[in-house]
Amino acid sequence: MGDDTHGWTAEPGAAERARSVLAAAWSCAVTSEGAREEFVGAHTVTDDGRVLLDVPEDSVLLTAAICAPRGEPSAVLEFADVAPVPVRSRIRARLWLAGWFRVEGGQLAFQPTRVVLRRPSGAVLVDIDDFATAVPDPLATAEARLLTHLADCHPDAVERLTRLVDHGSLHGAVRVQPLAVDRHGLTLRIERVRAGGDVRLPFHAPADDVAELTERMHVLLSQAAAASCPRALQRQRTDGDR
Repeated sequence: MGDDTHGWTAEPGAAERARSVLAAAWSCAVTSEGAREEFVGAHTVTDDGRVLLDVPEDSVLLTAAICAPRGEPSAVLEFADVAPVPVRSRIRARLWLAGWFRVEGGQLAFQPTRVVLRRPSGAVLVDIDDFATAVPDPLATAEARLLTHLADCHPDAVERLTRLVDHGSLHGAVRVQPLAVDRHGLTLRIERVRAGGDVRLPFHAPADDVAELTERMHVLLSQAAAASCPRALQRQRTDGDR
C-alpha cells in the first residue's frame, strides 16, 4: 500500500506504540514448548510492561510452567492491532513479545526480553528498557469507540477533513475512512479501486484526554472549513449523483 504522507510531525515512538497496542488488544496468541494457544480477554499489563495471563487449569501453558525444570519456560506472545473501522488491510500493526513466564498468584506472569513491532512501514526492534518505562497513548483504550463514532455518525466531518489533504493524494479516491487516532494526530485511510494510502493530520498540540481531543478535532475542522473542497471528491460526488 502506498503511503501518502501529509504533515508528519510528532507521532508515537516505537515503545509508546507497542505499549498502546498491548493496552488496547483484547486477545493474544501464545506459543510455548511447541504448542500454541489463543486467549480472549485474559491478559492485563503491569506498569513495567509485564503481561499477566489468566488461563484455564487445563492450559498447556500452565502445565509447561509447572513442569519446566526451572519453572520459567520461554514463550512468544503475539498481539494484532486491528482497525475498528472497516477498511481494506485492517491490521495496522503486529506486536511480538519474546521472553519467559512463571506462575504467580494463580496467574502466568510473562516477562518480555525482546519486543518487535511491525507496521506497514516495516518492523522495528523496540528497546526493552524503553518498552518497560513507556506508557500507552492516553487515547488507546478509547480509540475504537472514538473512531467508530466518527465514521458512523459524522461522515460529513470526515469528508470535510479531506480538504486538508493534498489534492494529489485524493486522486482516484473512492472512500475515505478514519483509520487511527492518537494524542498527536488523526490518520485517514484513502481507499482507491486498486490501492490506497494513509494520510496523517497532526494536531497543533498533543491531546491527553477525550476533552482535549474534541478541541483538537474542532481546530482541524475549522482549518478544513477555510480550505477549498478537493476537486477529486467534487467530481466523485457529481458522478455519483448522475
